[in-house]
Amino acid sequence: MQVIARIFLCLVLLFGCAKPIRISMKNLPHHTDKGFQNNYLPEKIMTKSLSEVFRWRVTRKPQEPIEFKRVEPDLSFLQSNRTESTLTWIGHSTFLWQHQGVNLITDPHLTNRASPVGFAGPKRVVPPAISLQDLPLIDIVVISHNHYDHLDKKSVLGIMKRQKKSPPVFLVPLGMRAWFKKIGINTGVIELDWWESHQVGDWTLNAVPVQHWSRRALNDTNRVLWAGWVIDTPKKKLFFAGDTGYSQDFLDIGKKFGRMDLSLIPIGAYAPRWFMKDMHCSPEEAVQIHLDVGSRRSIGMHWGTFLDLTDEPMEEPPARLRKAVTAKNLDPQCFITLQHGETLLGI
Repeated sequence: MQVIARIFLCLVLLFGCAKPIRISMKNLPHHTDKGFQNNYLPEKIMTKSLSEVFRWRVTRKPQEPIEFKRVEPDLSFLQSNRTESTLTWIGHSTFLWQHQGVNLITDPHLTNRASPVGFAGPKRVVPPAISLQDLPLIDIVVISHNHYDHLDKKSVLGIMKRQKKSPPVFLVPLGMRAWFKKIGINTGVIELDWWESHQVGDWTLNAVPVQHWSRRALNDTNRVLWAGWVIDTPKKKLFFAGDTGYSQDFLDIGKKFGRMDLSLIPIGAYAPRWFMKDMHCSPEEAVQIHLDVGSRRSIGMHWGTFLDLTDEPMEEPPARLRKAVTAKNLDPQCFITLQHGETLLGI
């Protein structure tokens, strides 16, 4: 019974309980009459059948929780900083990037579970390094896709509630504005298709293709788009890869935008490979993404935060990343991981 209950909960977490979002389709290769598809997967459409989910959940070896060392960020500095460039890992795929007086946050997830419910589902082993209450005022929020570990309702509503007088701009993939409107965020949400861009001051935010999928309900698979983001500022170029498997998309991104100064690339949730390969890159593939986009420096994300999202040991991704960097004869500092809460200066 416990196994059946776990499988049922997994399906709820993967498929959710919302109504499908209807969007108008453009005449583009990644648009279909049923939603969106990837560029380079043989079958283009990525989804997992109930039988595949069942097989994974029945045969998997549960992760053992790890107590990761955490760095206490200098909150007073981060809250007042409008001059220095900093990058702080809050956890999973959530970063605070402060650059040129702008505060940008990626996929803000600041609650205890990656789940549609508060009492069950993947739980944090490390609390958010910066709580919702301790965040500096946020100017720009970028969202990669609508899975529960990347799009957290309480977090985005919390940011809006704190900043009623100075709300941030939300940059989201095509089709996602309706979800924000449904939860009461009616202004400041800019949705973009792949290769489209939006200007915020002298920054250009570009939505770019990555290989993934979207689903938040039982019947809305791939009805909204997923994306990575290239944030082009007058002084630096940041690439936020979101959540992705490895594909030729990254060569395309590198060709279009040239070298990245800083890239945030997922390195976790890759096991078992038969189930995860198309949707989540391994540390070795993450290094190839780093090379494809010509990144001067990269930071590994999407690991060491939530229990039960994947099968690999929680401490394994950084170790495999270090080996992969060495195997390519790269500078060990060109692609690193941070401790939860760690802040890099001058980046």
